[in-house]
Amino acid sequence: MKKTIAMLLVLCLLCAGAALAEVEAVSQTPQPGEGASNILVAYFSCTGNTRPLAEYVAESTGADLYEIIPAEPYTDEDLDYGDDNSRTSIEMNDPDARPAIAEPESEEGALTDLGQYDIIFLGYPIWWGEAPRIISTFLESYDFSGKTVVPFCTSGGSGIGSSAENLHALTGEETTWLEGARFAAGTSREEMAEWVNGLGLGIAVE
Repeated sequence: MKKTIAMLLVLCLLCAGAALAEVEAVSQTPQPGEGASNILVAYFSCTGNTRPLAEYVAESTGADLYEIIPAEPYTDEDLDYGDDNSRTSIEMNDPDARPAIAEPESEEGALTDLGQYDIIFLGYPIWWGEAPRIISTFLESYDFSGKTVVPFCTSGGSGIGSSAENLHALTGEETTWLEGARFAAGTSREEMAEWVNGLGLGIAVE
């Protein structure tokens, strides 16, 4: 009887140990947004139109999300397209302009290792038919060799135009750029998911 009880206790301990090991293994598995994803969604959203679209892509693919924030925020006066002396007018008329990107306030907001990503979705608004110069700053700050970049933009009416082609030139021929797409403000999550599914990247989202 004592031997039977002892054997049962041993079996219980073994089962408990196995269950604990399984729990620990699951808890140590990186989750999306914690280094598990090989997809990054990087975006710049000055007036808030690009942000929700970038979030839709990140949520539907399990990608990490990184916001490109200017060190000097843009004011309404800076965005005055009718003023040739406004900040954005001056920047967009200067192909060499490189607005600084803000330092992250915490490690969570930092982009410390681009090497873990194979696919980068890059979102931005269209300014003067081009991507804002801060996107050039971002692209020149990292090595995109061997990466696949998927550009998308928001605008009131202008298409993506040559903006993606001009950005591609900043990353070199070792970076694969897919054809970009333009979306209107207010594009739904479902529309973004349909677009992602049609890219041929092997990413199935709903």
